[in-house]
Amino acid sequence: MNTKNIVIAILALVLGGAIIFLLTQVTGEKLVVVKDTSNEDTSIEKPAVTEENKEVEEMIVEPSTEEIKTSRGPKSVLGQSAGGEDITAYHFGVGETELLFVGGVHGAYSPNTSELANSLVEHFNKNPNEIPNNISITIIPTLNPDGSDKSDNVAGRFNANNVDLNRNFDCEWSETATWRNQEVSGGTEPFSEPEAAALRDYITTYQPKAAVVWFSAEGKVYPSSCGRAPGKASIELAATFATAAGYPAEAEFDAYAITGDMVNWMSDEGVTAISVLLSDHKNPELDKNLRGVGAVIANYAE
Repeated sequence: MNTKNIVIAILALVLGGAIIFLLTQVTGEKLVVVKDTSNEDTSIEKPAVTEENKEVEEMIVEPSTEEIKTSRGPKSVLGQSAGGEDITAYHFGVGETELLFVGGVHGAYSPNTSELANSLVEHFNKNPNEIPNNISITIIPTLNPDGSDKSDNVAGRFNANNVDLNRNFDCEWSETATWRNQEVSGGTEPFSEPEAAALRDYITTYQPKAAVVWFSAEGKVYPSSCGRAPGKASIELAATFATAAGYPAEAEFDAYAITGDMVNWMSDEGVTAISVLLSDHKNPELDKNLRGVGAVIANYAE
């Protein structure tokens, strides 16, 4: 660059600075220099829609109920008990309408409920054709494996934390609960026990249409509700099971107050649930209950 050009460049810089100085003095504001982007493309580049990525988007679909139920297999573990034992469920069929059957809530106090549920597992393994196409069945033979391992049948009613699982659900829950004429623990809060939490999570995930839970011993069937009169669907299901099995159906269990009840909680979750109390603590009454279960299946078959 020659001397003339250098002088011109210096004069331009000085002149530009003087103009900026004068403008700030007149306006009292700082001069902000904004880059002119009017001729620039500031949009975010989006990938072009092609047949290939269109096909990929169409391929990403939610799995169907049948696919989900097939993927879990014929047997699954819902969780562990307070004592670290597996809580196992057995699955039959892949229909949209799921029916849930639960035994062994009170362990060694009601061992015939687990025996009955295990017999039902064996029955459906041998007779899968009895399950209609729109139905799937899940059987949990022993919700309380800790209690089942106890030799004392009364102590076997409770889990390893000495909690009555049928007082640990979120329906009129109380930390101090009642069983017959004695005080029992309902846990430190609803679902404080891993067994109750595992069943809650299963029901929340798979949303069974109906549930049958076995207890002992009275030889009766009860509908369910939480803090109000039982609903029509539960009353009708209790009558259906009772008629087929040959048990009397009662409107409400009122021998003593029950808090944190599992079956009543289910009703609040939209599950049509009933309690079946076997006649004693020894006999699983398989034939009677097979008839009752068959009637429930037929009730929901299409």
